[in-house]
Amino acid sequence: MKQIILPLLLILVTFTAMAQDKPAYMLFSKDGKSIKYGKILKELQEADVILFGEQHNDPIAHWLQLELTKDLHKVHQQQFILGAEMLEADIQLVLNEYLEGKIPETNFAQEARLWQNYNTDYKPVVKYAKENRVPVIATNVPRRYAAAVSGGGLAVLESMTPEAKQFIAPLPVTVDMELPGYKNMLSMFGASTHGNTKSINIVQAQALKDATMAHFILQEVGKGRKMLHLNGAYHSDNYEGIGWYLKQKQPKLKVITITTVLQPDLVKLADEHKTKADFILAVPESMTKTY
Repeated sequence: MKQIILPLLLILVTFTAMAQDKPAYMLFSKDGKSIKYGKILKELQEADVILFGEQHNDPIAHWLQLELTKDLHKVHQQQFILGAEMLEADIQLVLNEYLEGKIPETNFAQEARLWQNYNTDYKPVVKYAKENRVPVIATNVPRRYAAAVSGGGLAVLESMTPEAKQFIAPLPVTVDMELPGYKNMLSMFGASTHGNTKSINIVQAQALKDATMAHFILQEVGKGRKMLHLNGAYHSDNYEGIGWYLKQKQPKLKVITITTVLQPDLVKLADEHKTKADFILAVPESMTKTY
């Protein structure tokens, strides 16, 4: 009887304490065990690549990305580098010019096609990088090429100029339509892996983004750098997306993933979120959003 009562009491005490404290977030390991930031940081220091999957409008994830950037920079110094889905590969020159103080922020903002939530969510990280001379890599495929694939499939990329192809993952881009993430996307459109062409093209555009981000990450890792990469959770959840393409090219690469999930409460990690990533950042569903 004691073996049953004690765990129940511990759960009750934990729930009561958390209800009083109202924590803004909790961190969990992939098996659902609560874990401290310091322990996670120790493991992240050993990674070649960290894929930090965010909910784009979640302020807690963006704050933790900034704190993690600071702490990893302290450890790796000049080896440390940032990468971001939110910046497209063809604006790298403009980004470098801004980070090096050669052009004003207004011009950078005008030419970099920044997301609407840049000022609230990504500017603090970029500002830190600028002030501390941390390189930032624009890893995503230019949206015009993703749009072209959405309309005509990956085949349309073959006719692109050599200048255009330098901003795209090397062709041909392999897409495994049996990966659960891509299959789920198809099902969202009511299609199967052999469904309508339009749905398949949309999934191919998603895969193009994943493959391109992996491509530019690998270019930097090949120089001996350690990268923290910021991306939407769907691009790295369940070790698919970017991570899948990284492993296809470099199976021995040490990749650690973080994902962000929303829950009604933070007493424990919901079963549906376990194993989504190596570490899970759980945030209350009621958390205020940046947009």
